[in-house]
Amino acid sequence: MADELGNNELIAKLPQEGVHCYPANPSKITTNRVVSAIFFVIGIALVVFGLIKASDTILKIVFIAVGALCALISVLVFAQSFLIAKFRVAVDYNEKNVVLRYRYSKIAIPFENFDGRDGSPDQAEALINKNFKKDSVFYLVLDDVFEDACYQTSSSDLESIDDFKKLREECFQIAEAYGARNSEDKVKFYYEKDEEKPKDKGSTDVDAMIEEVKAEKKADEEAEAAARAAAEEARIAAEEAAKEAEAETEEAEESEDKAEE
Repeated sequence: MADELGNNELIAKLPQEGVHCYPANPSKITTNRVVSAIFFVIGIALVVFGLIKASDTILKIVFIAVGALCALISVLVFAQSFLIAKFRVAVDYNEKNVVLRYRYSKIAIPFENFDGRDGSPDQAEALINKNFKKDSVFYLVLDDVFEDACYQTSSSDLESIDDFKKLREECFQIAEAYGARNSEDKVKFYYEKDEEKPKDKGSTDVDAMIEEVKAEKKADEEAEAAARAAAEEARIAAEEAAKEAEAETEEAEESEDKAEE
């Protein structure tokens, strides 16, 4: 794939070996550990309460099941915090992969399939960022262009904003060098499909009808405006003519009065 789409000159400029690791945000790691520890204690307390205090069999089973589930999830979250402390995202130049941790999985995207581009928050994240976060949050999409799923990380996920900037720069360089984003076989997003999809005849006819109706409406509005303007001009002219006639009448009456005197 790199031979077809890649730029060998740009590929040669990339590091040829080594792994660049980008750990998760320490505050998030600490928060995950504290919260998981609290919920683990709560889960164990529910299990103990179900075993010792609950007299009803159904309640006993409910307390034990909920407590055990809570404790299990807490253990998994606590253990995962140590994994993302090693790295949240890594760029592996030895294996030519961009690697990210998703829960307990390591997802590796080959350079020749990779596209990196700026992302954006969803509505909930945008609302949280606007109201509760003082610093701006930046987003980066990590995409295997030949798979339906793509992944996103942010500056708040990583250890520092400098780490995020460095990761962004590396991802953009890799995407530009290997050129997978330019493949005709890549999975296209909905807006790319809409732009490239030719309109059928029925759609074209409907569009033409809409444009025709708009043009007719505009012409009617212009004609109505011209008619109102003409009517206003006629009214003003009539008022001026009436004033002139009234003035002439008054002048004639004054002349008659003078003649009689």
